[in-house]
Order: sequence, then structure tokens, then C-alpha cells
Amino acid sequence: MKILSHTDPGYTSFVRRLNRRALPEAGVRDLVAEIIAQVAQKGDEALIAYTRRFDGAVLNAKSLFVSDAEFAAARKAVTPATREAVRRSLQNIQAFAKRGLRKDWSARNAEGAIVGERFTPFDRVGVYVPGGKAPLVSTALMTAGFAKAAKVSEIIAATPCGPDGSVNAALLYALKAAGVTEVLKVGGAQAIAALAIGTKTVRPVDRIFGPGNRFVVEAKRQLVGAVSIDLLPGPSEILILADQTGNPEFIAADMLAQAEHGGDSMVGFVTDSKALLGKVERAIERQTEPLSRARIIREVLKSGTFLLHVKSLEEGIAIANAFAPEHLSLICADEKKTLARIRTAGAIYLGNLSPVAVGDFLAGPSHTLPTGGAGRSFSGLRADQFQRRTSIVKLDRKAVQASLPVVAEFARIEGLDAHGRSTAIRMEKE
Repeated sequence: MKILSHTDPGYTSFVRRLNRRALPEAGVRDLVAEIIAQVAQKGDEALIAYTRRFDGAVLNAKSLFVSDAEFAAARKAVTPATREAVRRSLQNIQAFAKRGLRKDWSARNAEGAIVGERFTPFDRVGVYVPGGKAPLVSTALMTAGFAKAAKVSEIIAATPCGPDGSVNAALLYALKAAGVTEVLKVGGAQAIAALAIGTKTVRPVDRIFGPGNRFVVEAKRQLVGAVSIDLLPGPSEILILADQTGNPEFIAADMLAQAEHGGDSMVGFVTDSKALLGKVERAIERQTEPLSRARIIREVLKSGTFLLHVKSLEEGIAIANAFAPEHLSLICADEKKTLARIRTAGAIYLGNLSPVAVGDFLAGPSHTLPTGGAGRSFSGLRADQFQRRTSIVKLDRKAVQASLPVVAEFARIEGLDAHGRSTAIRMEKE
């Protein structure tokens, strides 16, 4: 772990690097561009080839999608406890999502025209669910569940299959429960390309949602324009900002929970209490040993974890806003005042008794959140992202007459006389 105090020589330069601007790596960018080009050119053939190359599975055009029989088998395979966990999580997710949906409205402008907006669900969306180290059942619920709450009629999920061509039963059950209508057994950049561009077997979608590794994120970045995307959520990260009121055991446990994701995960702890920092460091060492994914966690602790002792909580707040973390755990005596100063976090967890894991699995808000500093520009996944927004304008003769002088002047300034004429003609006698 990287442990630094504000009095250490390398502290300032390290803190400066925490103000991140995520840029694609050249090697990742080039490989993803090649994959997209192959899918565009060869369609299903490319999906089958990449699935064999990256996942070791032998598929054909007929087995690219999960069958009805596979869904039925998954339903039988899951335990009652899994079904209950999925039910309770979906209940909270959909209740939260429905509160965030936008509603149609209309009003009259200064000239008397009726203006407004209408909101309709996308017809067909894609949700990406990462695979690999663990079946991310909660991600299925926190993407597809929002789409279902928004009344999207076609929800296609893409997730990598195992070497035998199967998808985890609990994941399939969760996807079906959340309202998914199709499941594509393909992962990675090739799945994003198929959802965006389409193949003979895969019909393209209107918008793509969901987190993924750096290849998935880069594919979404490159395909903006061919398809709409939600945001660019990559490897998981947490920043914990605490004063002396922080519980070191709880803080260490939250840090280890995020490190458990492995890979390029980032874990940070910032405090103005040197005593608390020491206690957290020792708690991390003590709690790591019995965990089932201790080896993966140690890799993240070594390469992606930092503990900072700052001069003041004010400095910690500045670091948090610069870092723009996916998850921010805020533990301090003056919680209300400090919370008001935080501007860029994807999700904020308040107090010692708010584990990020409850947000990951159950609380209701989606855990698909901006990472890599993107929290400055993006918010987390919301139900209203599954809605199209269309503006509405309706004028009567009186409103046209009131609008005409302004339209005529803009038409004159911009040299667009047909614009002016198109309005003026409506005031001519019939």
C-alpha cells in the first residue's frame, strides 16, 4: 500500500496525480478498433471467433443467445435464498428508478405558443454485464431493472459465457427476473460492437448501458455516434474520507470489499487523523488473511491502494473532489456541512454504518457509476437515461403573430430568408 503523510517529500506530487483525466491507452485503443472493424465486416463469424479466443467457448450462430431451455434450467437451479435476494433487491431498485423517471409537461411561452416535453422509453436497449471472476448478479439487476422500470420493451443483455458455453444460473435467473428479453453469450469489446452495429443474428440497440473492463469502456467510447451510451464505467474504486470519528475496522472492511473486485481497482483512504490511519493500516492486514479472495485483494493493496494523512479535513475534501471517486464513504463529525462541499462523487455513503456493499446489492440506486475521474462529467446510471426526450411546440395564429417580428429579425441577421418567409406566410390571408 502507498502510505503518505502531508509532511512526506512525495506527498504533493502524488496528490496532484489523483486529479485524473482518463484517456485511452494506445494498445487498448488499437485492439478495440480492430475488433470493432472485424465485427462490422464479418458479423457473427467475428463474434464466434473472439468468443473462442478470449473465453475458450465454441459457439455457432444458433447458440450465440441463451435458449428458453437454458432459462428454465437456471430457474430450477437457483436456491430459494437467491430468489428472495433477487426479489428484494429488484423491489428497491424499481421503486427508486420510478421516482427518477421524467414526466411529460407543457406550458405557454411569452408569445403564447404551447411548448413542452414528452418522454418515451427507448424501444430496444443493451445492457452489458461483466463476467470472468464472479457472476455479477447485482449488475444485471441494477441495469436491466432500471430499463424495465422505464418500460423499455426490448432489453438485450450481453455477458461472456464460460468455456462450456453456459452462463451462470443465478445470473440468468436475475436477468430474466429484471425483464431481459434476450441474452447474448458474448463479452468484451466484440459484444459492444455487436450491440451497436448489429450482425445477422444480433439486432442493434438504441442505447448501451453497463460497466466493463478497459476494453469494454474503450469500445463504448469509440462507438458513440453509432449508438448512444450511458457513461464510461470501468474498474471499481472507492475513496474513504474520515476524521477521528471513523471506525477503523469498518473502514478497512470497506476497502477490502472494493479490492475484492481485483484487476485495476483503486482503493483510497484519506484522513486528518494520523492515529486513525495507523489503526486502519493494521486492520487491513488483520482482516485480509481469512478472506477467500485474499490473493486478489493483496494484488490490489500492492498496486492500487493508498492511505493519505492530510493536514486538514478541508484538504481531504479538495482531494475527494479532484479524485471524483466512483464510491465515496464520508465519515466525519460535521457530516451535513462536509457533504455540502462534495461535488464530484458517483455515489456517497454517509457515516460509519453505511457499507458500500449495501449500495452494491440492495439499497436501490444503481451501482453503475462513473470511474476514472469521469464523475466530474457524468452521473451514475439513472432511470431517465432509458427515456427519449422530445420537445413539443404548437402555435395558434395569435402566437405566430407575436413570434413573427423576432423570427424575422433572426432570419435577417443570419441571412436565412426562407426561415422568415416560412413564418410570415402563415399570417397571410387564406
